[in-house]
Amino acid sequence: MKAVVIEEFGKPMSVQNVPDPKPTDNGVVIKVRANGLCRSDWHAWMGHDTDVVLPHVPGHEMAGDIIEVGKNVHKWKPGDRVTLPFVCACGSCPQCLSGNHQVCDHQFQPGFTHWGSFAQYVAIDRADINVVRLPDSMDYVTAASLGCRFVTSFRAVIDQGKVMAGQWVAVHGCGGVGLSAIMIASAAGANVVAIDIADNKLELARSVGAKALLNAKTTPNVVEAVMDITNGGAHVSLDALGNPTTCFNSVANLRKRGKHIQVGLMLGGMNNSPIPLDKVVARELEIYGSHGIQAYKYPQLFEFIMAGKVDPSKMIGKTITLEESAIALADMDSFEGAGVKIIDRF
Repeated sequence: MKAVVIEEFGKPMSVQNVPDPKPTDNGVVIKVRANGLCRSDWHAWMGHDTDVVLPHVPGHEMAGDIIEVGKNVHKWKPGDRVTLPFVCACGSCPQCLSGNHQVCDHQFQPGFTHWGSFAQYVAIDRADINVVRLPDSMDYVTAASLGCRFVTSFRAVIDQGKVMAGQWVAVHGCGGVGLSAIMIASAAGANVVAIDIADNKLELARSVGAKALLNAKTTPNVVEAVMDITNGGAHVSLDALGNPTTCFNSVANLRKRGKHIQVGLMLGGMNNSPIPLDKVVARELEIYGSHGIQAYKYPQLFEFIMAGKVDPSKMIGKTITLEESAIALADMDSFEGAGVKIIDRF
């Protein structure tokens, strides 16, 4: 099969012919029909993720068809249209038994701990626990756009943030994760302040539901501006980028007893970034992480989409080929372009 291969961290990638994967007894092989590009993939390419072993095939935002199943797989058959969360679970550890598959003690992550889906085919183990059936009406490109960004934001806003109608929500960073969070929070009835450094991304944020826009490059004090717009601070604030500045601002712009949700990954030397702990204590703030979503939670998300409350396809900026993805992934740190890129031609 053809696949994008990382041979050296931070060095140009290439499309190569590599062996086709085979299913384990509990696994399946999926023919990839569409795959999203995510900043997490960029971190893997840069070597920020210690789970990545070279040579490596990145990619974790996939949708496609099952073409082979292992002998112990009971729920799936060739031809089933599927996707999956980026955190795949074991199903038997204490976290899984409590329903928290997204922090499984024995998790594996396609594109990080295992070869991923910048490829024509990908093998997924423990398929009965981790694979998710797509609605018949959902196309592959839209399904891939859910990737880790939309599903992670859904859980961050709905489960972790418990966002309610009438609340103010601040979203720092209007990439794929941020745009997803804006769309979901707006659908929940919240008023969203979108913060970014690019006007084109802010305009896209407006189009998916943001009530107020702040350009962090031209705003002298982002925290004060959010506090002013929200008349005292956000009820819930998300760092959707994963940067010391956006993390600090997201905590600092909360009103009393507000919630900060860290969604953007803090990797590459930023994992010990400072936060304003004086405000955490004085305002009794709550700080949450949000790490993906459980496979069994997808029906709730699909119901949200099928009811027309949100339209993830609005976030798709461009579809590209597998060959183009090697260049596009390397360019992700430039933050150019609005919307998400999806590989749909292999």
